Amino acid sequence: MWSGRVTVNGLPVTEPGSSADPEKDRICVDGTVVQVPGDRVVLMLHKPRGVVTTMRDPQGRPTVRDLLGDLPRRVFPVGRLDVESEGLLLMTDDGDLALRIQHPRYGMVKTYDVQVRGLKRPSDLDVLMQGTEVDGENVVPLSVEALSGDFGSAWIRIRVGEGRKRQVRRMCDQVGLRVLRLKRVAIGGLLLGKLPAGRFRVLLAKDVRKLFSEENPDPVPAARQRSRPRDKKTAR
Repeated sequence: MWSGRVTVNGLPVTEPGSSADPEKDRICVDGTVVQVPGDRVVLMLHKPRGVVTTMRDPQGRPTVRDLLGDLPRRVFPVGRLDVESEGLLLMTDDGDLALRIQHPRYGMVKTYDVQVRGLKRPSDLDVLMQGTEVDGENVVPLSVEALSGDFGSAWIRIRVGEGRKRQVRRMCDQVGLRVLRLKRVAIGGLLLGKLPAGRFRVLLAKDVRKLFSEENPDPVPAARQRSRPRDKKTAR
């Protein structure tokens, strides 16, 4: 499935676990050199539902490592998306960059499109904006807006500036909204875009700068994006 995407010095890598020296070898994914200033690697992965955000799972479930194929560089997830969630996940070997993205003190904005059931009227979203209790603290989202759908099943967009465990799901649950689907569509000014589920791409220096840009253009709502049918083996 992934054979041929990764090359080292122009030769395709076909054996899992293959290694390369980033200081001497030219490593490419889909023709893009896997190096940016500072010799760090940053990948943007579209994590599908049913995949665990770890490099190894004792229960034998699919992991994000499985989606990287023969990539001969060790990278780790920046934060996590729970197994039922999908969307933009960054992976890198740069610990300083990961800290700037993850730690609440940096206030990195994360944008989620959420399909919910139980929304009775638009004013119900005001309750979310008033804040909910997560881990004993009142957590207030940066913004909440309705995107599409009726009040039986609606899509809403939530932006948060911190990343507590299952935060968005817990916020919705506390105000009586049942989450049917949750997709992260942006981190900072970096958008998931049309990257297919299960695929990744190498970020260039200009892409990494978008993370910290003040402009955060609206992503295309998840409700309007084309998606593949859910795999019955990974459906939750």
